[in-house]
Amino acid sequence: MKALEIKIATVVAVTVVLRSADLEQAGKNLAQVTAGQQDYFDHELAVIDLALPEAEAGSIDWPALLALLRHWNLNPVAVRNLPAAQQGMLRELGLSMDEVGARPAVDAREEAPEAVAPPAAPAAPAPRPSAQPAAAAPAAPPAQRRTCMIVDSPVRGGQRVYARDADLVVTAIVNAGAELIADGSIHVYAPLRGRALAGANGDPDARIFALSMEAELVSIAGIYRTFDDGQPKDTTQRAAEVRLVGDRLEMRPIGGERGK
Repeated sequence: MKALEIKIATVVAVTVVLRSADLEQAGKNLAQVTAGQQDYFDHELAVIDLALPEAEAGSIDWPALLALLRHWNLNPVAVRNLPAAQQGMLRELGLSMDEVGARPAVDAREEAPEAVAPPAAPAAPAPRPSAQPAAAAPAAPPAQRRTCMIVDSPVRGGQRVYARDADLVVTAIVNAGAELIADGSIHVYAPLRGRALAGANGDPDARIFALSMEAELVSIAGIYRTFDDGQPKDTTQRAAEVRLVGDRLEMRPIGGERGK
């Protein structure tokens, strides 16, 4: 019997985009996102994505930042866009360096790079004379279609379903405490009573559809909305959709007027 086995697995993590070294303000933002609920995050893994100038990144109080995230039940495991000079210190704190999909480091003095025209395509060879009529050009290949993951059994409380690079379709009830995550859109042809996070890879065009909207939380491209004070009257327990408009989530009954 093997004592240890390595498998490649997909791990879903919350991305914490840090735009300032001001941890007091960061704490206020976390309190606002969670509506002050200590159990809003259920010990999810977190990747800290630095989106601030390199000079300001050097002033981050890392032990205090990690303690702040853990206070809100987030488990920081990696850092993205970290200056090389700080990587050794962060590894000593037990964090990994996440370079997958990392953006270039932000610099307040940086200017947009000069646009460079793409190289011209080589000229096509002249056609040979022929008595036969020219054959029609082959049709362009169809655009790549997003795949779809289908779940046709109830999603229990505490269960998490993730559709990587795909839309997610659920044809059974999603119970309270369950979590649906999709890089594309989410469709629930039954009551949606748990959490639904669409556009998990940052797609702002993703949407959430439910036959009976009773969600605890909805999110598109990282923008969250909770319903501690109840859902809008025109969408609760009705067929409804959620989409991202600017920097806010809009809910509306399917086929009806826009909700607020």
